[in-house]
Amino acid sequence: MAATKSISSLLLVDSSSSCFFSPIPRFLTLRIATTTTLRSTTSTLLRRAPSRRSLTSSLAVMFPDNSVLSDVCASGITSVVAVSCLGFWGEIGKRGIFDQKLIRKLVHINIGLVFMLCWPLFSSGRQGALLASLVPGLNIVRMLLLGLGVYQDEGTIKSMSRHGDRRELLKGPLYYALSITSACFFYWKTSPISIAVICNLCAGDGMADIVGRRFGTEKLPYNRNKSVAGSIGMAIAGFLASVGYMYYFASFGYMEGIGWDMILRFLIISVASALVESLPISTDIDDNLTIPLTSALVGTLLF
Repeated sequence: MAATKSISSLLLVDSSSSCFFSPIPRFLTLRIATTTTLRSTTSTLLRRAPSRRSLTSSLAVMFPDNSVLSDVCASGITSVVAVSCLGFWGEIGKRGIFDQKLIRKLVHINIGLVFMLCWPLFSSGRQGALLASLVPGLNIVRMLLLGLGVYQDEGTIKSMSRHGDRRELLKGPLYYALSITSACFFYWKTSPISIAVICNLCAGDGMADIVGRRFGTEKLPYNRNKSVAGSIGMAIAGFLASVGYMYYFASFGYMEGIGWDMILRFLIISVASALVESLPISTDIDDNLTIPLTSALVGTLLF
């Protein structure tokens, strides 16, 4: 009887004492508490940790905490780069180092693609798109002033016109600047459509002329002004440039879902743009309009 009371007294909780008997072993209690603490800490860290995309996309932005200042600085840097490129080709045109037609196409290829290289400097929202589009937008004003004869720049006129006539800048070069500005503002760097528009316009159309002049002995049956080699060269150049910029923007986290499916869509857009460029209508209107419109339309259907 005394032994039974002694055992029973051990099972009772003494309210005046800080020690009591627990039916759960102590080592299990410690393990449960530790596991709960680790889970809570891990979930808190995951909630606070920025995503991989936000980290990579902010790498090129100069002031991540001040998007306005960052975009203004990026716009200034991009403007300097664009003016430097135009000045370089203008000087080449003045010196007569290359044929004028070749220089015009090199400018055509170079300007838009170099401009797109600067896009990661800007923020991803509408503000970044607006300030980035101001760079080619100012070039629209420049083409108007040069084309109307408000001011003279012989080097630029030679490097961007077929025959050295300033009025030519009011057609192809003006449409070129309008197309790049529109692609930048309306689609921006998170859309594959902007890549397709600019790459087919710059790399594709530029290489079509260069390849066509050198290897274009066989003309298209429905347009004797265009060659088979030029059309093939355009499709290949536009496609390769599109894929290259796809991976370029993906490295900053702006492009998701890249793979063979997206690559195939870029190929379809480039082939469609090359086909439209080969039609007589592109000569009658201007391929600086028909190519971007085709790329944007087909891109909208595919993406």
